[in-house]
Amino acid sequence: MKALYLLLPLLLAFTLPTKPKRIIFFGDSITQAGVQPGGYITKMQEMLAKQNKAADYELIGKGIGGNKVYDLYLRLDDDVLALKPDVVVIYVGVNDVWHKRTYGTGTDPDKFVKFYEALIRKIQANGGRVVLCTPAAIGEKTDFSNDQDGDLNAYSNLIRDLAARQNLPLCDLRKSFLDYNVRNNAGNKEKGILTTDRVHLNDTGNQFVADQLWAVLQGM
Repeated sequence: MKALYLLLPLLLAFTLPTKPKRIIFFGDSITQAGVQPGGYITKMQEMLAKQNKAADYELIGKGIGGNKVYDLYLRLDDDVLALKPDVVVIYVGVNDVWHKRTYGTGTDPDKFVKFYEALIRKIQANGGRVVLCTPAAIGEKTDFSNDQDGDLNAYSNLIRDLAARQNLPLCDLRKSFLDYNVRNNAGNKEKGILTTDRVHLNDTGNQFVADQLWAVLQGM
């Protein structure tokens, strides 16, 4: 009887189904579109299915159009923590920069970092792991003549610094997009390479983001 009790945990380990890893993608309209047909989250699910790994992961998109970093903080409890994720991918920053020009709003750099740090702390305190992403593009010209290249590069550097200081995985979409456009945008077009409108992803862009994110996530 004693031997049976000792063997029971091993038997259960072989018979109980494995709980899928729950990954939440937390962001703005790019992530909101990511769960639609052709979106980057949908494409990642299709990639997993082809690799016979669909049952190992649960991918959830929690994006809302127009969101900035403080919007994410305000809805973190209800939209993310309540779902008890294993991993949270934070993909934000475009609107914090873009809205400075388009709406006269945005997020100052110091406030951007404080809200971002608060997101990380709260997710980690609730047992989740965090992946950071740099904002990819506001215009695809390769000669740095897009209006907001300077700010987008600066905010990307803030995220890179956060990832380095806190030893967090980073998906550097800003760098990856720039490198891709240098190779594939010989005409110096402002859109149509990876985006439909300088910001939101076209089909190639969605697949590109899915590939870049999966390269980070598969090692977690």
